[in-house]
Parts: sequence; C-alpha cells; structure tokens
Amino acid sequence: MKSVRLTALALVLAAMAGPALAQDKGADKKADAPAEKVEPQVHSTRLSGTFGGVRMNYTATIGETILAAEDGTQKAAIVTTSYVKEPRDPNRPVTFLFNGGPGSGSVWLQMGAFGPKRVDIPSDARDDGAPPYPIVDNPDSLLDVTDIVFIDPPGTGFSHLIGKTEAKEFYGVTQDAKAVAEVIRRWLGDNGRWNSPKFLGGESYGTSRSAAVANQLMNVTYNDVALNGIILISTILDFAAASETPGNELPYITNLPSMAAVALYHGKTSGPPVEQFVQEARQFAIGPYASALLKGQHLSPEEHASIRRQLAHYTGLSETYLDEADLRVTPGRFFKELLRDRGLTIGRLDSRYTGKDYDNAGENVDNDPSFYGIDASYTAAVNTWERGVLGFKTDREYQSISGIGGQWDWNLGSGGRDSVAYLNVAPYIGQALRENSGLRVFVGQGYYDFATPFFGAEYALSRSGIPQDRIQYHYYGAGHMMYVRDEDRAKLTRDVRDFIRSR
Repeated sequence: MKSVRLTALALVLAAMAGPALAQDKGADKKADAPAEKVEPQVHSTRLSGTFGGVRMNYTATIGETILAAEDGTQKAAIVTTSYVKEPRDPNRPVTFLFNGGPGSGSVWLQMGAFGPKRVDIPSDARDDGAPPYPIVDNPDSLLDVTDIVFIDPPGTGFSHLIGKTEAKEFYGVTQDAKAVAEVIRRWLGDNGRWNSPKFLGGESYGTSRSAAVANQLMNVTYNDVALNGIILISTILDFAAASETPGNELPYITNLPSMAAVALYHGKTSGPPVEQFVQEARQFAIGPYASALLKGQHLSPEEHASIRRQLAHYTGLSETYLDEADLRVTPGRFFKELLRDRGLTIGRLDSRYTGKDYDNAGENVDNDPSFYGIDASYTAAVNTWERGVLGFKTDREYQSISGIGGQWDWNLGSGGRDSVAYLNVAPYIGQALRENSGLRVFVGQGYYDFATPFFGAEYALSRSGIPQDRIQYHYYGAGHMMYVRDEDRAKLTRDVRDFIRSR
C-alpha cells in the first residue's frame, strides 16, 4: 500500500500541529468572515493518440466537482481527470479509477499504467534518478476500449476540503466512499452516461475503496448504479488478516508465499519457476504451517523442527534465525534479514528493489527502496501534465501521498466494536456479486508485493458468501505497482482490456 513510513508520517503530523493550533486560536476573530466560496474550474483539451493499436481523437478534461451540504455550504472540491473518445458514444464503457493510501492521489495509475501519457522510468528495479524524467505516449492505455475518469478523493491530489469542513466528514472508509460515489453519480449525469457499461477500480487501499464505493453505488441507496466490473489491483480487503497484532497468526500465513517468491528471485533458495514454487508455498502455508502456528506452545519439538526446516527452504532464512523468531517472521524483519549477508535490504512495495542502509546491524530497514526509487518521477510527471498540458491552475501542491491516513476513521459503522476489531470490506463485494448477475471482478497481484500480498487477496476473496465463478486472478513478475516493469504493464493492460471487452 502506498504509504510513507511511520516516522515520516509523525513528522508530517507534527508539522501540521502548529498551524492547526494557530488557526483554532484565531477562529473567533474570523467568525463573522464570509464563508470561503470556490468557483470550480474546468479545462478541456482536444488530443489524439494511438492506444491498443487504435488511432483516435479524445478530449482530456480536468475539473473540480464541489460537494456541498444540504444547505448549500461547500464542503470539498474533488478533482477528476477524464479522457473521453471523440466522437462521444453514450453507450461506450466508462471506467472510474483511483489509487489508495488512504491519502494517495491517482497519479500512479494515471501516469504509470492506464492514462494516455506515462512517465518512463527504469523497468528493472533501479532508482529513477534525477530529472528530467521522460513523459511519453502510452500505447498501453485503455482508451481504445473505455473512457476513463481518474478521481482524486478528498485530501489527495489537488482535491481539498473547503472552509471549516472537518476532516472527520470525509476521512474515513464510509465517508470517503460516499464522496467518491457522489462524484461518480454527478459525472454520469453531467455527461449523459447513465446507460454506459460501468467499471470501477483502484490500487492498494483503492481496492478497499472500490469495495466500499460499490457498496454505496449498488447496496446502500435505492438510486442504484449497477456496475459491470470491479478492477482490484494489489488488493487489500481484509485488514485483520494483515494486522501484526501479537497473537494474530494470519499474517504469517498470508505473507509466506510472497517470501518464497522473493527468496527465489534473489537466489536465497532454489526451486521450480516462481508460479510453481509459490503454489507449493501456498499449500505449505495453509496446511502444515498454519496448523503449527495454531498449536502455539503445544507444538511438539519434532513438529517444530520439521516446520523450521521447511520454512527455511521457502523463506531463504537460516534455521537459527527462524528459531529465534519462533517460526514467525514479520515482513519488516524479512526485508532486513534476507540479504543481510550482502549488505542489502529489500523493498516493501516491490521486493525486487534493493537498498543500502546506514549500517547493517539493525532489525528494520531505514526506508523502502521501492518507494524512493520511483516517487520523484511520478510527482514530476503528474504536475507537468496536469498543470501544463491540461491547464489546471492552483497554488496547492499535488498530494501524491498525504498524511490524512493518520486521521482515518476505520469504523464501518454497521458492526459496532467488531467492525473495527475485524475490519473487512470483502463482504461488500460478495453482496454486490450475489445481487448483480452481470458483475465480474478482476484481481491483479504482483508476486513481489508485501504491501498487499497476493495470498492475502486470495484468502479474503475466498470466504463464505462471495461467489467464486465471476472472480478472475492475474499475476505479475513485479510488485505493488507491477506496471513499473515494462512486460507487466503490457500484460496488465492486455488483461484489463480483455476483461472490459468480455462484458
């Protein structure tokens, strides 16, 4: 999931504390001041390109949608960037996309995978270096099969809260989903697209948002917006299964196949090709390993030794280290330990990337080399494209990754304490599938992703109440943003293109 390290987030929040206090102290003086009024800007540009082998004209429109309270008080300005084929077809598919975080702008999917332009960075897990970064045509864009609307939810990209709007009104699983659902409904109405085939998709927390937005569009209100497809890229739906709370054994199980893939990639273990090796790891994880973990301290010495030996094979870690970790290795420790003998660490978002820490003695890595290896290029690209070519005017900084996750309300609002203690939005997708026979789900996962491990996605979507016959899985030889690898960007866009075409 795209998120800054906790230390960085703490600094961001600390930096925000001072101005926030000053604003509070001056609130009384501004009580009589007129409310802020935002005049939404909209800019359209006629362009052309070749996508999926099809030469076409299209209109790129970047604009603000103002969300307001019932009394008309403006609450938030949401920026969307849409690409619509010309001449327009009211029955053409339209796909709504966003990224995750929470707090991440749509820059990653837009400038990396599906937009008409992309930033060209090394494909082989090397650092993106310094600017200028090439912004090139993207023939892999999906524009040949669908119009595309990229949404920056409140607090991401150029989108922002207005006036005295409180963060709690938008920064939460359900609050955020309601806002995005309203933007989608407004776009459909403004563009005459209510009868178009509709697809909804996101990456990382954007998959959680996809489930919650689908719930708002299809399950919550009688003003139903039926979807043809949900596109989940680097999926996180069951947060309890990913929680490293002491006593929770599920993360060790769901992370193990990813550890196997990474150990094989870096030559720390040997085995068959990655597809077959991770399948073996899946069977070990859900079988003998899960049984051993659930036995806890009742595990016999003989069983312990057998599990330790197999675990060493799949993880590439020494049996001595696994003994010291009591057969339970967190991803953070794995990042530091796997290549310690080479003086290297591995990435969280994409474990093909390696980094070098201040020293080699610590337990956890200094930073994620797979994030600092790409972030500058994407930020430069989205600002160049949206401020320059598309003409969006603002003094605000584009929030590729903002700090709003620290203010996030994770309560789903329907299950009391349990909806926080076991946070899981996968049932939203189950209900949507059960109640819409035309809905299908696309799941795309990278083998080398520890932010949203592929076995965690498989686990979440295989629970009771979720029809299995309309879910398709696709796997890629990179990490969280698999599209940074040229081969995987081409494969991902082919797979999604086929998914849309087969509606």
